[in-house]
Amino acid sequence: MKNFTYHQSTKILFGRGRVNELAEVVSQYGKRVLLVTTPAASPSLEDQYKSIKEILTSAGIVVVHFDGVMPNPTTAIISAGAVMARETDVQVIIGLGGGSSMDAAKAISVEATHPGTSWDYLFYKSPQPDASKLLPVIAVSTTSGTGSQVTQVAVITNAEHRDKSALYNNILYPQVCIVDPELMISVPEFVTATTGFDVLCHAFESTINSGTGAYVDLLAWEAISLVAGYLPKVLRNLGDLEAREKMAWADTLAGLCIANAGVTLPHGMGMAVGGMYPHVAHGEALAILYPAFADFTWEAAVPQFSKISRILNPSLVGVSDQEAASKSPDEIVKFLKLIGLNKKLRDVNMPEAEIEALAKQCMVLPDYKGNPRVATFEEMVQLVRLSF
Repeated sequence: MKNFTYHQSTKILFGRGRVNELAEVVSQYGKRVLLVTTPAASPSLEDQYKSIKEILTSAGIVVVHFDGVMPNPTTAIISAGAVMARETDVQVIIGLGGGSSMDAAKAISVEATHPGTSWDYLFYKSPQPDASKLLPVIAVSTTSGTGSQVTQVAVITNAEHRDKSALYNNILYPQVCIVDPELMISVPEFVTATTGFDVLCHAFESTINSGTGAYVDLLAWEAISLVAGYLPKVLRNLGDLEAREKMAWADTLAGLCIANAGVTLPHGMGMAVGGMYPHVAHGEALAILYPAFADFTWEAAVPQFSKISRILNPSLVGVSDQEAASKSPDEIVKFLKLIGLNKKLRDVNMPEAEIEALAKQCMVLPDYKGNPRVATFEEMVQLVRLSF
């Protein structure tokens, strides 16, 4: 067996109704909390925020609500949250929502307790944050997609530079996460589809990343099988609690995978898309890029691509690995059609004139180097062009 290392420091509370334990969890770290969320853009979200606040305040916890998070949170958003955290002297931060809210909570913890801004502490910069200064973060996930509740990553966007990057440090793992499928019932169809596809991408890319190992492999293929079976099911009935529960579990598994193995080419490209075109959801960007990625990569990772082909289409069990792997781009397209995400970059209003500029940005993050086949700049341009 290949040597591997597996690390996880987040305590996971998983299951229906576990959100009711939030006050007990928070009380272990303090009595003044910054609740980090998106704005209450719907009655269901407004009710959810109200319910969370009641759980906390009924236990004597003071809640300060920062509801300024937007998808692809920017450095300006993080700074606004950090100012509120400092001015109100909070002791704990709760990231309630999808990846944007949970990532923002981690980044706010850094900026509120360190000089400069969160952008000064990206994964490749020095010095890195000081663990002894950070405010503890509790992650409460309300979507099944990013896995941020169990990762050491906080993705942020610098709007001025049209750049999307990340803080990445083992001290950024949330102290505790709560994964309660009952919080996910109200998630709309598009968000369910895009975050759900992100789960599959996290899991699959962790199997082809050079940092993978036996433990990650075990979790990843379980997550992929769950997404293949339950994402179409939940999209047919958004109120299906069992399907929501299975997707929440798949998301948690996939998060554990990327925290230990990492992602590859499509995620670096997807981050570039999000940085240059912030209106494009992360999972949507991945859906756009995955067919070209699969066509480019499958011959360099036949065992993994044959396996995902057979999960998406069990009738391929009887063919050779080479043949099954060669069909992976087509099987991925079929799955994207099934979940309503079969689209191109032109469909999200990317200017054709920026193909080379986007390709250049796709090579800023090192993710593409972890792919079994590493793209040259000319090949990256072609991948973007095929995705356009």
